[in-house]
Amino acid sequence: MRLVDTHAHLDDRRFDPDRPAVIDRCAREDIGIVTVGADLPSSEAAVGLAQGSPAVWCAVGVHPHEAKTLDRKGLARLRELAREPRVVAVGEIGLDYYRDLSPRDAQRRALIEQLVLAQEAGLPAILHSRDATEDLLKILGEISLPRGGVLHSFLGDGPLARRFLRLGLHLGIGGPVTHSANQALREAVVAVPLERVVLETDCPYLTPVPHRGKRNEPAYVSLVAEELARLRGVSIDEVTSKTTATAQALFRLA
Repeated sequence: MRLVDTHAHLDDRRFDPDRPAVIDRCAREDIGIVTVGADLPSSEAAVGLAQGSPAVWCAVGVHPHEAKTLDRKGLARLRELAREPRVVAVGEIGLDYYRDLSPRDAQRRALIEQLVLAQEAGLPAILHSRDATEDLLKILGEISLPRGGVLHSFLGDGPLARRFLRLGLHLGIGGPVTHSANQALREAVVAVPLERVVLETDCPYLTPVPHRGKRNEPAYVSLVAEELARLRGVSIDEVTSKTTATAQALFRLA
């Protein structure tokens, strides 16, 4: 693989008109995709998409917005899905105190349960955090992740990046790094080791420049790579080779 989009939502209805073509564009450009669940239905869909294409792998999990829906039956189903051969991570899981669409105690409970699931399954975690940094760091300090994981859509500064790196996590960098207003983020991605970065799109969201305002898609991960190379003052080949090697090792993509 030339590049890996480590965080996509290919099940999103915005891909309904042309989903096979979106995946085929990536296959032709030698781009691998990890499509990520946000609840049980989207996790089921992610597994189906990964089973249908050699260019696609998947993660299964319940997003903090849906944490209130995760019961014992749902957790048992996630355990079953986590054993599927194309499942490479548990996610998208985490905390979101910005929207608070699930009660915070339910978010923390669902996160802890799914971190334990990641431990049991021997999988890395894909983590979401919004306005919940201290609680997330506290929980991650108490529950080890032997396979590590990714802090998805990292938007912080250098000091915050280092706090997550010390926990063994990688930083997921996507379209926001192409926006000139995100100066602290742009400085952070220059300061951290390139080997601790993976690329992502979060498509259909967070579209990079110059397509901002339109639907994002996995092939646009190349634009993230180009901007990262420009900011770091290195070749695009260095960025693609190192971030792809990291993604392949972390998610055991083969």
